[in-house]
Amino acid sequence: MMASSGEPAANPTPAWKSPWVIGWVAAVLVVLGVNLFMVYLAIATNPGLVVEDFYDRGQHYEQTLASRRARAPDWNLHADVPAGLAVGQPAIIRFFVTDPTGQPVSPEGVHFFVYRPADAGHDFDQPMVAEGQGRYRTEVRFPLPGAWDMLVAARHGEDEYHLGRRLHVARP
Repeated sequence: MMASSGEPAANPTPAWKSPWVIGWVAAVLVVLGVNLFMVYLAIATNPGLVVEDFYDRGQHYEQTLASRRARAPDWNLHADVPAGLAVGQPAIIRFFVTDPTGQPVSPEGVHFFVYRPADAGHDFDQPMVAEGQGRYRTEVRFPLPGAWDMLVAARHGEDEYHLGRRLHVARP
């Protein structure tokens, strides 16, 4: 076929070989990849814990924090969690409370909570038993493998002081 000027028509370049099209496709793929990565992070790191009365509890949050800080006993909280937690295997978890000088302190009550980020139906809690002044223990068995969030709450008067930690439970 001849062009109007008498020269043969040049073969058009396919769109996929154009640097502009390649650049746009690459940009779209990068944006999608980043979004997929963000969705993965949101699912993998979300503890999934929701407080039922979140609005009421948050009404005076700043005042509550300031008053709690003013009354805080400045305790040091420490949990001893054994390595190699496995499904169905008993594990002893110990909790220690000391004052700033290192002397043991005995709160009014200590409670152990375990939350499953992926499924709230497997959450459980139990009181910890005093072994001595400032030392508490509990025996737990995890029903499922994976990530668990542990929270130990020490009650002192109307206030609670928490120590949290992420645990990984392996298959036996």
